[in-house]
Amino acid sequence: MLRIRLSRTGKTNQPYYRIVVAEHSAAVKGRYNEILGHYAPLQKPKKLEFNEERIRYWISKGAKPSDTVAALLKNSGVAGME
Repeated sequence: MLRIRLSRTGKTNQPYYRIVVAEHSAAVKGRYNEILGHYAPLQKPKKLEFNEERIRYWISKGAKPSDTVAALLKNSGVAGME
């Protein structure tokens, strides 16, 4: 099963996340199919960039967003993520 989830990168105490599509059994920092965007929670204001078209494509293929990614997308106003 494919999941749209966050993959942590960055330095110690300076998290930076990639929004990726990966198999649910893959390691969090392991293999992924595609990078869909980025999330920087410590920047003021918080920085969230993503490719909405590709997210919709992967959801149509059966990928399910994690709870955190679903909340981020909902808060950013992506239609259909209510």
